[in-house]
Amino acid sequence: MKKIQMVDLQSQYQKIKPEIDSAIQRIIDSAVFVKGPEVKDFEKELAQYLGAGHAIACANGTDALQVALMALDLKPGDEVITPDFTFIATVEVIALMGLKPVIVDVNPGDFNICIESLKKAITQRTRAILPVHLFGQCADMEPILTLARNHNLHVIEDNAQAIGSDYRFSNGKVKRAGTMGEIGCTSFFPSKNLGCYGDGGALITGSDEMAERLSTLINHGMKVRYYHEMVGVNSRLDTLQAAILRVKLRYLDTFIRARQKAADYYDNAFKNTDGIVIPERSGNSTHVFHQYTIRLNGISRDRLKEYLESKNIPAMIYYPVPLHRQQAFKYLGLEDKDFPVTEEVCRTVLSLPMHTELDDEQLEYIVTAVKDFINKS
Repeated sequence: MKKIQMVDLQSQYQKIKPEIDSAIQRIIDSAVFVKGPEVKDFEKELAQYLGAGHAIACANGTDALQVALMALDLKPGDEVITPDFTFIATVEVIALMGLKPVIVDVNPGDFNICIESLKKAITQRTRAILPVHLFGQCADMEPILTLARNHNLHVIEDNAQAIGSDYRFSNGKVKRAGTMGEIGCTSFFPSKNLGCYGDGGALITGSDEMAERLSTLINHGMKVRYYHEMVGVNSRLDTLQAAILRVKLRYLDTFIRARQKAADYYDNAFKNTDGIVIPERSGNSTHVFHQYTIRLNGISRDRLKEYLESKNIPAMIYYPVPLHRQQAFKYLGLEDKDFPVTEEVCRTVLSLPMHTELDDEQLEYIVTAVKDFINKS
């Protein structure tokens, strides 16, 4: 049996090695490493895949979030609502912009932003909602967009973990994650479902005017070289990464199906197992399983994690500390009692290996180890 990894990028690379190597060599031969034509080609192909008007590539997913906020001309002190249970980048950029993060609780099943908590958090100073499509499926966007329209709020989607996921509206309309708000943001960090071999990100929008603004912001605020229309940043996707992503984008649906197959295996194995709550699959969103995250009930997470590691099975905790308790956000004065679901899931979640190269032998070994531990507990 192959060594089990949380993410097996090496095996994935071997399957598409000739195409990847050819793409890299093509860029090296051209010696156009920044703003090469491959970047524009990737942007067009990504926009087409997502069914979006525009995709603007940038240096990483965190930059995408920051640039999105910059593009909306928010003022210091304006409030942006976002969930408590997510990677720090989502809230970090809000604070970096001098805005006020308004952190709210999440759902216990899909871990995404709780609509009722969101409703209660809207004030006269609220200017934007920043939902996160966590672990591979969409937040419930229809009520979010309705709230945004009713209160004249911007919506920025953090789609770093759910690229390729589809959301179905009550009228039957289907849209891809990252294409429903004013701006969508994604990451191409290597471990992501669509990952490059370094850092990378993108901004998605359906507006021609917004696309031009975002493109200007990521390039030092200039459209014409040395003529700066606004204060921007330097956040470009390099040509090598664009060439790699063009190859991997062609395989993204195949990668998603492989993840879903592995998730089905886990689901079937654990659905009647005492002490394990399998991931909830939303009725209005497909799940592309960036992570396969279970919750434990009456089972010691730390002991299970140690047991798995003793069997050479990696497991990760995403995320052990809620954002409202991070030292960086102590100044917000938030209290644990206002985030009961996030507090609970941070104590009980455990992510099992999930990637495109998991085979049945590995999956059986992982499942058997988990069940053995539970039976011995």
